[in-house]
Amino acid sequence: MVYLTLKFKKMKLTHKLLLALFAVLFLTMTSCKDDDPIVDPPEEVITDLVYTLSPLSGDPVTLSFSDPDGDGGNAPTISGGTLSANTTYTGSIVLTNASETPAEDITAEIQEEDEEHQFFFSASSGLNATVAYGDQDADGNPVGLSSTVTTGDASSGTMTVTLRHEPNKNGTDVASGDITNAGGETDIEVTFDITIQ
Repeated sequence: MVYLTLKFKKMKLTHKLLLALFAVLFLTMTSCKDDDPIVDPPEEVITDLVYTLSPLSGDPVTLSFSDPDGDGGNAPTISGGTLSANTTYTGSIVLTNASETPAEDITAEIQEEDEEHQFFFSASSGLNATVAYGDQDADGNPVGLSSTVTTGDASSGTMTVTLRHEPNKNGTDVASGDITNAGGETDIEVTFDITIQ
């Protein structure tokens, strides 16, 4: 009888040891797993976009967008421009975040991360203007901070400037400026009224 009691107590002790070992093993395995989520850096906050178009001779034309309160209640201020017919312009884009003090230069961030960004330029069907890229990233794909705008005969319409974050630069026709297959996230999109005369 004493032998049976001792054996039973040993079995209970062995079970407790086994359970403790399993618990330690489980905690070790789960604590070694890297379950921490990968956090992407926050997207750029862009409150201002200035697209300056400079002809070979004459005054530059400045297209501008400003929305100091971001997604707040105030509507953005958008200024279009008048371009000369049959003229070539060199375009440059400057982006800022004016909600910071001092204002943050987002253009520099885009240049540093140019492989992850691309501008797209879309002229409405009535506007006689085409846009070509003037810069590229390290992989030879377009970026769009620099561009060339060529106007045709007198016309009027709109030009939409869109900045995509992490587009598929190898998508069909993306390198030529077609946004259709670009994917990615839109950082900013602005439509300017343009008159060509």
